[in-house]
Amino acid sequence: MTVASVVVVGGGIAGVSTVAELRKAGYAGELVLVSADAVPCDRPPLSKEYLAGSRDLESIALQPSQWYAEQQTSLVGGVVAVAIRPDTGEVELDDGRVLTADKIVLATGGRAARPAVGSPSHVLRDVTDADGLRTSLVPGARLLIVGAGLIGAEVASTARGLGAEVVLVDPLDPPLAAAVGIEVARWLHGLHADHGVEAVTATVETLLETPTAVAAQLSGEPDSREFDAVLLAVGLVPETGLADAAGLETSRGVLVDAGQVTSHPSVLAVGDCARLRDHHRAEHWEAARLDGARAAATILGSEPPPAAAPWWWSDRYGLHVEGVGEMRSPDAAHENVVRGVLGEPPFSVFTLRGERVIGAVAVDDPNAVRAARRLIDRQVGVRASDLADAAQNLRKLL
Repeated sequence: MTVASVVVVGGGIAGVSTVAELRKAGYAGELVLVSADAVPCDRPPLSKEYLAGSRDLESIALQPSQWYAEQQTSLVGGVVAVAIRPDTGEVELDDGRVLTADKIVLATGGRAARPAVGSPSHVLRDVTDADGLRTSLVPGARLLIVGAGLIGAEVASTARGLGAEVVLVDPLDPPLAAAVGIEVARWLHGLHADHGVEAVTATVETLLETPTAVAAQLSGEPDSREFDAVLLAVGLVPETGLADAAGLETSRGVLVDAGQVTSHPSVLAVGDCARLRDHHRAEHWEAARLDGARAAATILGSEPPPAAAPWWWSDRYGLHVEGVGEMRSPDAAHENVVRGVLGEPPFSVFTLRGERVIGAVAVDDPNAVRAARRLIDRQVGVRASDLADAAQNLRKLL
């Protein structure tokens, strides 16, 4: 069946990537992108440069405004889809309009998780959230950040740069050990104290709004603490409302096959809202971008992009952190190899299973992660001594 029209619902990186990949591959049919934002924006800067005020809205747009016309794509911005009807290909918008298409691509992302702890708090998922949080980040403001993962750590760094007093709370000690390995995780978490952030291993039991502050009760502490603002950075919940109402299969995300197709053949799902059956959801920018490329290939009936090791990045306190693949603690089957000196950037750490690299993390050493990704994808055998030798050109190991 020829696909004459496609409606993509959601203006994040997954949705925009779907549009871009369709046109890049020569798709000539009608293409509509529905975005809650008037102009689709990139989300990584929201916790960093945009929050700090060093970049504006135009500079974080995923594509220039004229790009959509150049791609012969109708951008329907500032509206939200309220229903999809897979059997008829209809997408109903909150302004009353109804769009129709042969294929619907759900790229609805996720909403910030909000634990039931009481007082209203900030979250950080979109430009409006970032604008609201920025008003609280004035010199001397007392900010509590709940969750010391990537977003929480990035906001702590930004807030300190703006002069706020920051307390960062997480029950894990150290956070991010599963992503970067325990040694690197300890060092990264220690950076907070080095920059004046108080990192507390605890949970937040209650938040109570008072006339002058927010009182937070942390586990293990006899008295509550007062803050001017609270940010909840404890993950996201996939936005499956449209899929649920349409009768699509969902379970911790909209369930899809390897081609991003949902339980209805006319509907695909990409990005944070989607979950490959029998797998965990991937919530990183690169994973969402590749979902869009796979969905485009499915719609066109072409070969999907080759599988690649998952890659992510983050920034804090002027340092750039990247990771790829799967980091593991040393055991009988796994070895961790340090290139450089751990804690003295630039450095990198590789996880080996036998002679195969399965993961890597690097600080201010993006070339190491780039090489590691190729070693993982190509399943190239390497010696630990070659990885550890800082004088060794990693590209020669490929």
